[in-house]
Amino acid sequence: MPAALAALAFAAGCSSGDDEAKSSSPSASASSDGAREAVVAYVNALNTRSADGLIEVGGVKNEKWSRHEAEQILADKGGRGWKIKDVQVEHDMGPNTGSARLMAEDNAGKPMRDTFTVTRAKGTWHLVVFTQQPAESGKESASTDKPSS
Repeated sequence: MPAALAALAFAAGCSSGDDEAKSSSPSASASSDGAREAVVAYVNALNTRSADGLIEVGGVKNEKWSRHEAEQILADKGGRGWKIKDVQVEHDMGPNTGSARLMAEDNAGKPMRDTFTVTRAKGTWHLVVFTQQPAESGKESASTDKPSS
């Protein structure tokens, strides 16, 4: 009989751990929802040709370089009436960083597939879509050259 009680106590202890895991899943879902909303905001910015929208979803400062890069993105992908077919978000790099895969189709049926790094800063999710951000003054950017050895 004591063994049966011990087994019940062990099982009860395990199930409360399962309950904790289930209760934490809504916050993971909320995290995914915020990242998914950032992808939707990106597509909306493309469709409306909004440089401000791209800058906001990119989480960068509205400066000459970011406005220029936003205009390049819009020239390439903007104004096509993108319709989202699927968005998959994975928090594969931690609770505040992950990846999002977007599948969309434009008005002419041309597909767009893109993958983004998503990051959360101060509770807001952003997509890493800006690649030409200058280094902070006084700091050198990392070299991408191959080592010479």
